[in-house]
Amino acid sequence: MSITSCQWRCLLGLFCLTQLWIAGETGFLEDHFPASVLEDAKLTTLQLLAKYKYPGEMHTVTTADKYILQMHRIPRPGAKPVLLMHGLMDSSSVWIIMGPHSGLGYFLYDAGYDVWMANARGSRYSRAHAKLNPNTDKAYWSFSWHEIGYYDLPALIDAVLAKTGYEKLSYFGHSQGTTSIFVLASTRPEYNAKINVITALAPVAYMGNMECPLIGLAHSFFNVVGEGQELLPYSSRLNGCFLSEATLQTCLSYQWKLFGKNPAELNKTMLPATMTHVPAGASSTQVLHYLQLHKSDRFCEYDHDPKENQRIYGRAQPPDYPLEKITAPVALYYTQNDYMTAVVDVKRLIKRLPNVVEDHMYPYKKWNHVDMIWGISARRLAQPRMLEVMQLYEAGGPRNETQPPTTVSLAETTRLTAETVKDEAETKSLIK
Repeated sequence: MSITSCQWRCLLGLFCLTQLWIAGETGFLEDHFPASVLEDAKLTTLQLLAKYKYPGEMHTVTTADKYILQMHRIPRPGAKPVLLMHGLMDSSSVWIIMGPHSGLGYFLYDAGYDVWMANARGSRYSRAHAKLNPNTDKAYWSFSWHEIGYYDLPALIDAVLAKTGYEKLSYFGHSQGTTSIFVLASTRPEYNAKINVITALAPVAYMGNMECPLIGLAHSFFNVVGEGQELLPYSSRLNGCFLSEATLQTCLSYQWKLFGKNPAELNKTMLPATMTHVPAGASSTQVLHYLQLHKSDRFCEYDHDPKENQRIYGRAQPPDYPLEKITAPVALYYTQNDYMTAVVDVKRLIKRLPNVVEDHMYPYKKWNHVDMIWGISARRLAQPRMLEVMQLYEAGGPRNETQPPTTVSLAETTRLTAETVKDEAETKSLIK
């Protein structure tokens, strides 16, 4: 595949950023960010919980294919369990890194839940195996998000239910955390009976219409990188984005080209924390699988080559995931300015899912791929509705079982859009 001159420039820019990634200096950070945030950047998930006076536990789970995973729990013994699964390159810290007044993990705990935060294989806290060494055995990295859905999630769900004594739990997934639950619930449909409701934040399945400006570069770059490579492992050092205001703005420009630009919802004060906890590591095969979805405009298993596909699947092409087998209630929350998840692709997904109970496209036109979990307004404008829908289906759902998926009314859209305009004015000082 040929690479255009523009793509070469982007590739060179990404290479330079990678070289800077571990070269952070303290002067700019100390002058521009609070000491408490810089401390949060260096703390683990359990240390963050302890700092903010929340209980914390670590639990270890081994999958059927011998990957060893960590879960971090905000324990409330006897309360209903909820399992949270992060996205690509992320970890359990995604749910709490924005602090007690914003993080979804804290919000659910304060609402009375026993909160379990998963870590997918290959990420910072789940980088272990019963036989393979991730530092020396390339075979360790021979997985995609398919294996996260097919092996990791059932092991995690079973462990939570065994520990708590409940027969069901509620599930939250963001981005890849939605892809993996769609894999599980469609390929191992018996697990639908163990889930009260799937809350899918920025759902990723069909990708044929994604508008990410870096998608062409990604295809070229990962064709060179190839399968089964460790990708951007976690580093405890504050990264080179914080050498100066110029390097920070360069990093933000790349971030916005991935997720969608929305400075109004960006909590700039927290950037040292968010940009140190992420990236947290992954396999290049996870990205390649997503790129295959973009190219094929299908939601299907990994495409090896015709000969290998024939051996694994009994056919030359990988099979589509049987979404019609997902019988658990599904609540979808998505945005219009998400470069990773196009609205038209989400609508296509909705038509395939048999039990969508919430079709919630946020009315704020500038909200992007991460705003509903990290945005300044997430606690006020996103989390309460998620909790309300989850509690409804924990109680068995609405009495009228033929009730259509809930959507936001025109009047509500107008009101919330006006609130967003106000929020943008109030937070303008944070983004100068």
